[in-house]
Amino acid sequence: MTGPRSAQDGTVDVVQMLDRFEGVAGFLDSLVRWAVERTPGAEACGLTLEQTGGPRTVTYSGELAARGDERQYELDDGPCLQSLRTGRVVRVPDMAREQRWGRYPRRALDAGVHASLSFPLTVGTRGRGALNLYASRPDAFTDADERLGRSWAAQASGALSVAWRMAAGEETVDNLTQAVTTRQEIGQAVGLLMAQRRCTADEAFALLKGASQRSNEKLREVAQRIVAGHEDDVRASR
Repeated sequence: MTGPRSAQDGTVDVVQMLDRFEGVAGFLDSLVRWAVERTPGAEACGLTLEQTGGPRTVTYSGELAARGDERQYELDDGPCLQSLRTGRVVRVPDMAREQRWGRYPRRALDAGVHASLSFPLTVGTRGRGALNLYASRPDAFTDADERLGRSWAAQASGALSVAWRMAAGEETVDNLTQAVTTRQEIGQAVGLLMAQRRCTADEAFALLKGASQRSNEKLREVAQRIVAGHEDDVRASR
């Protein structure tokens, strides 16, 4: 993907990306991919927005971001949520040495996340958000990454506000919400299978996909059954 042009001061005009897409979905997908390309140490990026019912990942580039975000939502704690709630950049050099956020660092390591860098976003009247970069190795993000990221994250806030106004009343927003719900359900099922089978995320996803093919059900339907079964077991044990 060819990114937007750089301004004379070295920053990048993220708003230029809005001109390349007719709908907000294309812009958001482009934004997370572009953020990874602009940050050498990043392997994945997730875009979190605060919505009714709590924060959600609206779109992401790379399964590492999906897993890193989802672990935070499960615990209601973590660097992404801290960035969203405080309006400050949150950088994690090495999850293995991290003492903040209770159980999250261990959960993140189990999901393959060893470093992260989260930038707060303000999305007009819709509220708050965060752009979250993830890496599978420690010390992946530099001071230069953080300085540059601050500039384009500020522009991303403005661009997101414009994009959401463009999408107001369109089916695009509903479609994004449906896609997020599907991703979250699949992510929950993968997490449960990882715990039950003591396997990696990739192996758990392969198990989920295999069950879908054997039962001729959609991946989301299989994930829903696994999550519902776990919730029934939890209730029965109380």
